[in-house]
Amino acid sequence: MLAYLQEADREFKAVKLYPMLSDLIDHHRVLDELNSGKTELSKLFPKALNGIDLNTAQLYYQPQVEDGEVMKEISQITDFALPRISKQIEEGKSIYNFVEEQVEFEPVGIVPIYNREGFVLITRESSADVHAFRYKSNILQLAGEKFRSITFWLLGIFQKNLVNTMEKLKMQLIREVKELPNPATWRVHSPYVFPIEETLIPLSKRLLLKSVS
Repeated sequence: MLAYLQEADREFKAVKLYPMLSDLIDHHRVLDELNSGKTELSKLFPKALNGIDLNTAQLYYQPQVEDGEVMKEISQITDFALPRISKQIEEGKSIYNFVEEQVEFEPVGIVPIYNREGFVLITRESSADVHAFRYKSNILQLAGEKFRSITFWLLGIFQKNLVNTMEKLKMQLIREVKELPNPATWRVHSPYVFPIEETLIPLSKRLLLKSVS
């Protein structure tokens, strides 16, 4: 557990948020459910009456079955891990909020009415690279609830300069992807060289989810 948390710390110091942040959240949920399940299970064990408070008419019971070694081990793991994982999650969320505040998110050209498909251009201030992605938004239905998802495909890594502007790159992509004659196109620009795959792509997906309809 300590080695895993140290690895999470190294990832966050490198501003690499995913998949570590989502993994931590999943682990916390599982351990919390495990901890809650232990508590509920203990309520099913038989108990013996061992005291009565006559003033409050309160009955006190003593469990007749002690937790086994497995339950004790579970308790020790959850008690040790939950607060530490919670601390790491809060650190990851703070880094995410900082990155989101720094990043610029804007349309390239006019946004069409249909914006569930299109292009995303990710740029960073000190890099000439433009990571161009095609995106598509879908509706997922799970357990009666509807959720919107975003899928990315890398179209290529291009070079930005005074001639090759975002608008020209958009027109080039339209010529190459002919099934999208009038695609919505967005630029995600970072003033810092944050990692593309581990940070800027997940952030771009969340920003898009707020904008597509």
